[in-house]
Amino acid sequence: MIAVLVIALVAVLAAVAGLHWYVWRRLVRDTTARSGFARRAGTAVFVAGPLLMFGAVASERAGAPFWLQQVLAWPGFLWMTFALYLLLTVLAGEVVRPLLRRYLDRRSPAAGGEAGPVREPVLVPAAEPDQPTKTPGAATPDPARVLDPSRRLFVSRVVGGAAVVAATGIVGNGAYGVLRGPEVKRVTVPLARLPRAAHGFRIAVVSDIHLGPVLGQGFAQRVVDTINSTQPDLIAVVGDVVDGSVEDLAPAVAPLAGLRARHGTYYVTGNHEYFSGAEPWVEHVREIGLRPLANARVEIGAFDLAGVNDVAGENYGDGPDYDKALGDRDPSRAAVLLAHQPVMIHEAVKHGVDLQLSGHTHGGQLWPGNFVADAANPTLAGLERYGDTQLYVSRGAGAWGPPVRVGAPSDITVVTLASKQA
Repeated sequence: MIAVLVIALVAVLAAVAGLHWYVWRRLVRDTTARSGFARRAGTAVFVAGPLLMFGAVASERAGAPFWLQQVLAWPGFLWMTFALYLLLTVLAGEVVRPLLRRYLDRRSPAAGGEAGPVREPVLVPAAEPDQPTKTPGAATPDPARVLDPSRRLFVSRVVGGAAVVAATGIVGNGAYGVLRGPEVKRVTVPLARLPRAAHGFRIAVVSDIHLGPVLGQGFAQRVVDTINSTQPDLIAVVGDVVDGSVEDLAPAVAPLAGLRARHGTYYVTGNHEYFSGAEPWVEHVREIGLRPLANARVEIGAFDLAGVNDVAGENYGDGPDYDKALGDRDPSRAAVLLAHQPVMIHEAVKHGVDLQLSGHTHGGQLWPGNFVADAANPTLAGLERYGDTQLYVSRGAGAWGPPVRVGAPSDITVVTLASKQA
């Protein structure tokens, strides 16, 4: 097992190193003088970036001092995202590069076009008198097609510069989208067994806040203010609130004590709570006013609200227990289940749940990661039906790792329950 892990780690490191070398080659080596300052500075960036990235991941996983995690997290995780989009934009530049060369060739004086933005092609020098002027049978090179170093440099700088600008814009816009806080979505979900008395009941669903070395107390307060502004009847916190210990993150989580709803705030664990120590966190959120539903159920007026532990808890002897949460309930009453991961929908169907509320996927968070997340989950984001059970998946309020979202904006969803009898 250890040998497999070592081989996998070496393969990952080799892949990351190879991709960084490719991007460095296109953006630094091909655009700068060999011994110039620009090349040395660019090379230093491409060495420091991945070191900070691995340092950020390793310090969080190893439980390093929290101040060190904070120092490494911002530059390390931002580089992770920036390197991804540099790679994608440089790959897109490979398509543009030959088209730009062809355009410049057509405009060069040697090709009969107008003067281009670069110097004329470098011609092959004449042969020395004591050397043969032509190899028998060899074709005479076309001066217009002789590769001009100045033209090659111009093309590399234009394509490389465009790649850097595009990647910077994508990452900057994605970071701004996270840091300004989640937007509110509103979804109406009709339930066959919901009585008329509960028609219009509003549940504010928030998941994946991911408070940690990057997103802290200020971000938590923005989330709380957004939720409270919707004036929900009930708040459902469906896991992955934190990335770290109670000792380090209690101040960051403190604003959650300000959540306000007529029927209270309920909480279930996500997989990241188990990475961070689920039991202390369950007790802590209880102390600040959230009510954990650890494989438990409560009656909320005319329907049942149940919650189960995340499937990651199975590795810690604390997994979901659907029979405990749902087994002895009145089947004539509508049931809403809080479960962090969408993959738990199949058990919800078996137990006659009307609606499951989940998170976990982040909607993919970073395009094209949405394709991977979609393949790994029954529903990536939004509302879908599975038999008689409906599943709603939030894209989450925060972000894991890089504080960046691309193609998957964060959200807090107000789910309005509708009675078919109304």
